[in-house]
Amino acid sequence: MLELYQLRSFVVVAELGHLTRAAERLHLSQPALSGQIKALEQTLGLALFERRSSGMALTPAGTRLLEGARRLLAGAQALQDEALAIRGEIAGVLRVGTVSDPEFIRVGELMGAAVERHPHMVIEFHHEVSGLAFGKVRDGGLDASFYYGDLAHPSVNAVVLRDITYRIVAPAAWRDRVAKARWADMAAEPWIMTPDVSTHYQLASALFKEHGIAPTRVMEADDEFVVGSLVVAGLGLALMREDLAFAREAAGEVCLWGDVRLSTRLQFIHLRSRAADPVVRALVELLRDLWTRRPVERRPASRGARQRATAETTA
Repeated sequence: MLELYQLRSFVVVAELGHLTRAAERLHLSQPALSGQIKALEQTLGLALFERRSSGMALTPAGTRLLEGARRLLAGAQALQDEALAIRGEIAGVLRVGTVSDPEFIRVGELMGAAVERHPHMVIEFHHEVSGLAFGKVRDGGLDASFYYGDLAHPSVNAVVLRDITYRIVAPAAWRDRVAKARWADMAAEPWIMTPDVSTHYQLASALFKEHGIAPTRVMEADDEFVVGSLVVAGLGLALMREDLAFAREAAGEVCLWGDVRLSTRLQFIHLRSRAADPVVRALVELLRDLWTRRPVERRPASRGARQRATAETTA
């Protein structure tokens, strides 16, 4: 007889490809998890995994059965959620993508509000690059996600949370080197950029196109904080969120070049077809309450930056 807990173990091992990591996620001992997989294989009369030195790889049979297992688990969860809804409670598991630093997108505050208002709601956060986050929401890999950019897509609902401004920064030691630099000079310098699926990259590319330039040397980092660290280390120029740029300028770590501002938005996205889903709707309501309750506080600016900065508002 099929057991839901065995199917859940099968899906987690398949997703992680490693028995030890799957056991940690499921809060089981490795022998207990291995026993569940073996019992499921005996029930089905099929080998689901090949045990390799590098981890657990799905067999062809395991690959064919994986989506069915996911559908069964989703159906069981939906039944449980519906029972709770009948009792007037919101419950369910949501996989939510995050971008940027957690303080900036207020992850802690969101979790606090969710725990207080909907104690049966479980939120799993997964850090993503914006472009990849959109693809995972569209394809069902994530239930919702924070997103950088002005996204407009027929299958996705987007809630605007705040405007974001980016500035061009250089290592502090390059202050004199870039003070009178023109666009052609800046193109000759090394640039540090995020992958081409990111909004950060798209902003930079649009800027280069506008001024008819292309950087001659580009280093790639998949996290904005890594990008910032490489700038501080003296390795090149980059776009940096204005609040971070002001803070690092005040600390003597970077210098701002010119008065160039690039604008984008922080949004929260989910499939339009799930707008009526009680759990998704409850999460969106939490976000709206959180982001309209009070303005987002800016970090201290430096060296006249308060006069230069444009106001950031919540939406």
